[in-house]
Amino acid sequence: MKTDKFFSSVVGLAAGGLMAAFLSSTVLGAEVTYDRLVNAENEPQNWLHIHGNYSSTRFSKLSQVNTNNAGNLQLAFAVALGGTKKSWIGGGTLQGTPLVNGGDLYVANGWGETYKIDVRSGRRGTIRWIMDPGVDPTEADLPNNRGVALWGNNVYTATLDGRLMATDADSGEVVWEKQVSTDTGEAFTGGGPLALRDSILVGQSWGDNGTRGWLASINANNGDEIWRTQMIPDPGEPGHETWADDHGAYKTGGASLWVTGSFDPESNLTLWGTGNPVPMFDPEFRPGDNLYSNSTVAMDADTGEIAWYFQYTPGDYLDYDEVGSHLLYDVEINGESRKVLGHFGRNGFYYNLDRNTGAFLNSGQYLVELDWTEGIDPKTGKPIGYDSSKLLQEYIPGSAPRRGQPAIEACPHLQGGVNFWPTAYNPILQIAYGASFEGCFSVVPSGDQIEDPTSVAPGDIFLGGDWAVSKRVYGSITGIDVTTSEIATKGIHEFPHYGGLLATAGNLVFAGHMDGTFAAYDAVSLAELWSINLGGTFKAPPITYSVDGQQYVAILMGGGGVNLVPLAAPELDVIQNSSMLFVFSL
Repeated sequence: MKTDKFFSSVVGLAAGGLMAAFLSSTVLGAEVTYDRLVNAENEPQNWLHIHGNYSSTRFSKLSQVNTNNAGNLQLAFAVALGGTKKSWIGGGTLQGTPLVNGGDLYVANGWGETYKIDVRSGRRGTIRWIMDPGVDPTEADLPNNRGVALWGNNVYTATLDGRLMATDADSGEVVWEKQVSTDTGEAFTGGGPLALRDSILVGQSWGDNGTRGWLASINANNGDEIWRTQMIPDPGEPGHETWADDHGAYKTGGASLWVTGSFDPESNLTLWGTGNPVPMFDPEFRPGDNLYSNSTVAMDADTGEIAWYFQYTPGDYLDYDEVGSHLLYDVEINGESRKVLGHFGRNGFYYNLDRNTGAFLNSGQYLVELDWTEGIDPKTGKPIGYDSSKLLQEYIPGSAPRRGQPAIEACPHLQGGVNFWPTAYNPILQIAYGASFEGCFSVVPSGDQIEDPTSVAPGDIFLGGDWAVSKRVYGSITGIDVTTSEIATKGIHEFPHYGGLLATAGNLVFAGHMDGTFAAYDAVSLAELWSINLGGTFKAPPITYSVDGQQYVAILMGGGGVNLVPLAAPELDVIQNSSMLFVFSL
């Protein structure tokens, strides 16, 4: 790896006075303590977590920009970020969330190259340093990075090749780096690290490559491993019986963690969503419910011990990962005050769970088209059609892919619904917001062959079939009344969403669109109040921060050089790759 100082390329600054003046103009951000992380919502001028706070609500108390003046937003400045070089699949994509601490913005591009950008002037962003982790492009798959973590005076970056790196926030020098992934194919291609007390949590994200997901706790001071919890139980452990094959399918079973989890300081539980079982379209290879895939898993933050789990779609055969954001809020449900975990399921339903026990509270459908089940059992939270006595689920007769059978069509699309991109929650309105795909897809079974897991090369995508789209996929933003899980408001959009949301006390919801449109919506009606098209693709969520009393809204734009999922939207296929940070203000 290397660290490029912004000023190292400046030629002719032999006079030390000019350099000293440059350095003295940089006011260092305050050290990020555990207390600050717990109370991040009380620092609306900063954005200290990937999801805004430990509760993952992505809600800001800033209200200078509001429904009355959002139409006056203008571009304040932009910064070009690197990372457009290609892997064997495609170019780097920007899916991350910038962090802001005291006027310093920290962000990573798709290759994990981490930037410190001084945004104090409000007129330009000045790059102070770049830390390049030195990932080999020939050995990387999907070059994306969804954000870094701040703790103490360090910036923590999880790399595509499975390392965790601590970089000094002042100098940009690497303090330490540790190889956390242990097996071929394991990587951090998704969710960013989560900083707790003296520890950093990172999740193994490349389950589709025939690996097992795990969450690891790493000492923030030196990189030593504290604990590691597998998301697929080993033989003899509770839950292993849900992998009922005779050929060790659990070893390549997926259930990865590729979106940053939440944390409840009161219970000391960290709550993460897990991915689909693998191979994704061939349940006959892995009969059973396949724990802990497609689940929310709550773990003790000190030990990694699993406290509870809730599985949304047992024995999934439609790639309905449930890695997406887990919103933590306290609300009254059926006349009782509850500590709740809210989640937009990729499978098309919104769920409320008791966040201390995992008990199911209620749910509701939030998508227009959904036909893989007739609904959710109001008592158990399981899909209607679930049969615990069967090793192969078929929630609607004839709807599950089977070897040697014709293709089946399912709604929603394999992206959902809401996939990995962050959701948001407005505690004043008690509305949760999710940006979605709206559409369907087809699954083509792999045939009669049984793939031996030992023949699957580590790091190879293990699908067990293929998919296709025959009609256009569109998008929506849905607001859910979190007391009932019913739809409170909804807006339909021309293109599917891939980037996530921001909610603010200005009664606004911000979203970037795949066609390059960045927009602000009324939080109650979801009517568009302002938009601008910037010509690229948005696959990242917005944030907001303030400097000297001025509120700013920031978002990354960069779609990458590959469209992995068919959308039947040819207008999106011609949009070129980019790598930009855009910042707006009144």
